[in-house]
Amino acid sequence: MATVEVSRRIAADPGRLYLMIAEVTQMDRWSPESAGARWVRGQPGEIGSRFRGRNRNGLFRWSTTCTVTAAEPGRRFGFAVTWLGMPVSDWAFDFIPSEVGGAEVGCQVRESTTDRRSRLLRIITPLGTGVPRRTEHNRRTMEQTLAALDRAATAAG
Repeated sequence: MATVEVSRRIAADPGRLYLMIAEVTQMDRWSPESAGARWVRGQPGEIGSRFRGRNRNGLFRWSTTCTVTAAEPGRRFGFAVTWLGMPVSDWAFDFIPSEVGGAEVGCQVRESTTDRRSRLLRIITPLGTGVPRRTEHNRRTMEQTLAALDRAATAAG
């Protein structure tokens, strides 16, 4: 199981960044692969709640079911992804406050994912997603996601 992790220092409050990420219906504003999401069960953003994530890659479109696994405001938001009940991946965003001279000046945002696909799913998912090398693709899109999050958070002040 491959794990990919990227991080970026963002000059914004960890609590605000957490809220931006945990509102998964807005994920398409940051992630180039997301085509939106909607909550389908439970209270939005709470552990155990589920959402349906829609994804895109060029002409390819697919959806997954995601279950919130971590919901610590200002610290960590995570979710497990399945397709037709089969494990696909685990995702997490960690927000690590940065301090200079005892004053908080933003945070390090770490996005990580672990591939949980079975051998069969690793063979068939490129046919439905158009992504033959998932690890490299994830690293690139995760860097784009954090850059977009940074732009939006710092533009809002």
